[in-house]
Amino acid sequence: MNQPIGVIDSGVGGLTVAKEIMRQLPNEEIVYFGDNLRCPYGPRPFTEVQTYTWQMVRYLLRHHDIKMLVIACNTATAAVYEQIKEALSIPVIGVIHPGARSALKESHTRHIGVIGTVGTINSKAYVHALHDIYKNVVVTDLACPEFVPLVESGDLNSRHTRDVIRERLNLIKHDPKMDTLILGCTHYPLLREVIKDVVGDKIQLIDSGEETAREVSTILYHKNIKRKLETKPHHIFYTTGSPSIMGMIVQNWLALFPEVNTVSLEEIEMIG
Repeated sequence: MNQPIGVIDSGVGGLTVAKEIMRQLPNEEIVYFGDNLRCPYGPRPFTEVQTYTWQMVRYLLRHHDIKMLVIACNTATAAVYEQIKEALSIPVIGVIHPGARSALKESHTRHIGVIGTVGTINSKAYVHALHDIYKNVVVTDLACPEFVPLVESGDLNSRHTRDVIRERLNLIKHDPKMDTLILGCTHYPLLREVIKDVVGDKIQLIDSGEETAREVSTILYHKNIKRKLETKPHHIFYTTGSPSIMGMIVQNWLALFPEVNTVSLEEIEMIG
């Protein structure tokens, strides 16, 4: 019960989910793994995404004996969530169904937009999740492959970033009834300010972090695996990429001075 919660992502985007878990569950410890060197996952074949995701999972299980896994990557959730959930004995949570539930709670028109990576959009995972909950929902989806590289480079608010986002999102604004837009990639909330400026105040932006954290909390209580220690939690961060970039974003986004460790591809590939 005092083991950490594992949070994995293709890069830094899952920090938006980690932040919400830390806010709602301040006593819990988090071990975060971002595969920044191989990010983005969106354009990759699902078989490759499955392999990379399993490598991160096995690393955290081996080195930290995590009590719960949060797949804080929409592409990985679409590609391998069901497989991992079935294989592991610990609770596994993805981000797609929590995001879909949150969007339907907020939408009045039931016309919902979804933006995400090429892999997530092509999988139709959000379309299926939304229709599973409410069959008459109207969904407009759009792949935004340019957005993740902007976040991974730390370019969150430049003129170039604003131009790229404006040009891409103009393609999804053709439904006048759309009142809700799902940020279907955990990187995108880091661009929230710019996205909001582009789509306007009439469209509610949804990211899955808050709803996912609620689900984490519910499972911790239901299974009685909350952290019992009252000492300050020690969060650990791993990256296959640049620890300085990861550390900078963690400081800016989570207001932490983090322990960031580099894991080589050779090391995680040996685990399998």
